[in-house]
Amino acid sequence: MGREINRLTGADLRRSKPGVYADGGGLYLQITDAQGHSSSINRSWLFRFAIAGRPERWMGLGSLNTVSLVEARERARQGRLMVLDGIDPIEARKERRAKEAAASKRTTTFDECAAAYIAAKRHEWRSQKHAATWPATIRQYVSPVIGKLPVDAIDTPLIMKVLRPIWDRIPDSASRLRGRIESILDWATVSGFRQGENPARWKGHLEHLLAAPHKVRPREHMAAMPYSAVPAFMAQLRAEQGTFARALELLILVAARAGEVRGAVWSEFDLDHAVWEIPGRRMKAGKPHRVPLSSRCIEILRAMPRQGELVFPGRAGGMMAEVNFAYILRKLGHGDVTTHGFRSSFRTFAAERTHFPHEIAELALAHSVGSAVVRSYKRTDLFDRRRRLMQMWCEFIGRPTAETGMVVPLREKAGA
Repeated sequence: MGREINRLTGADLRRSKPGVYADGGGLYLQITDAQGHSSSINRSWLFRFAIAGRPERWMGLGSLNTVSLVEARERARQGRLMVLDGIDPIEARKERRAKEAAASKRTTTFDECAAAYIAAKRHEWRSQKHAATWPATIRQYVSPVIGKLPVDAIDTPLIMKVLRPIWDRIPDSASRLRGRIESILDWATVSGFRQGENPARWKGHLEHLLAAPHKVRPREHMAAMPYSAVPAFMAQLRAEQGTFARALELLILVAARAGEVRGAVWSEFDLDHAVWEIPGRRMKAGKPHRVPLSSRCIEILRAMPRQGELVFPGRAGGMMAEVNFAYILRKLGHGDVTTHGFRSSFRTFAAERTHFPHEIAELALAHSVGSAVVRSYKRTDLFDRRRRLMQMWCEFIGRPTAETGMVVPLREKAGA
């Protein structure tokens, strides 16, 4: 009478004919040939079982290349013991693997989640400054406190431990940091690394523990130079030599943001038609923006040497640093104003010294005008009227009087 168990021999393990060969006790050697030649022969172990009259099930035990005959028989024996106890080996294995995966996820730290989130979202950030600020603030304020902790252990007291020391000192930055922590924890929840409410959320949660940022300290606007003083300053600036001085002069002439000028490349400019077309990826609002170039802008750009793709390269050939603008302002005795403040100077000039409508000045600053519905019907960017406004600004800041730096007020011509 043949053996009921341990039937297979070494020779059986070398079989090449496809089929299922029984070893006994529910253990089988399965041989498959996917492509019809010897090099494609696959040999693997199967365990067949049935519990309490339910349909029989087949459980894979691994490849013969990995699991030996002795090991396969031991795995089958363990399976038979589980079946004897009424336990489904397949379901038990699924449960074990799920627990192991959950345990692995629970050990994922906040810093690891932050790094993964930043990598996933970096391409959505339009400016290099924003992309650099995100990880820098996490490293400076968050990582020393909760960075090494499991992300699923982060709770409200820990979030408060991060925010409380800086909330009154730098409320705006602290508020932005809170939002970044909230985004990282949201990502960790969706990714399965944590569960439950987000302890960094503001509404209905931290708003009851921390003062509103705008109430901690009045919001300070970017320090701006009075528009009446800009002509005299521009005379000083024109006397300065170098790429950075010309970049700052162009920035003031077109009322642009620093990043837009620093990242400007020659392919964006059409000097023959006096137009600068900034792609949406470099704009704060994410939309392309056409900038009319005044006569002085054209002079500056035609005089700039073309030493690469960037119009105003830094000393190392890459993008110039924003700190170079601040250096020039300090050098000329105006360290108390900011580069961004010149946009405010222009905006006040347009309101007080011209008859251009509000929307013309706002479009010149690349601001959204009106509701989304209004914008959807208004397809024009009023480019020609903006060109007249920017030329007036150019002439205003280019003709200071010898004594006071003031000029005669300009008005838009009728029909503008």
